[in-house]
Amino acid sequence: MAKYPRKAQEKVEKVMRERNEGTLRSGGSGKKVTIRKQAIAIGLSEARAAGANVPKKATGKKSAGKKSASR
Repeated sequence: MAKYPRKAQEKVEKVMRERNEGTLRSGGSGKKVTIRKQAIAIGLSEARAAGANVPKKATGKKSAGKKSASR
């Protein structure tokens, strides 16, 4: 597991407690969050908003791949 600053860890712990209690809701639709990864993402997002030094969101990188020149 990645090591985050204390402020971010506290936010994630708070969110995980809410998830385990069944009170964590997603922002857009208001549905109950049951997926662990989604709960962690919410906690890190809250930590970023609070000013914690958290790495940027991971984005999927597409490889360009080699295009063959001869056709």
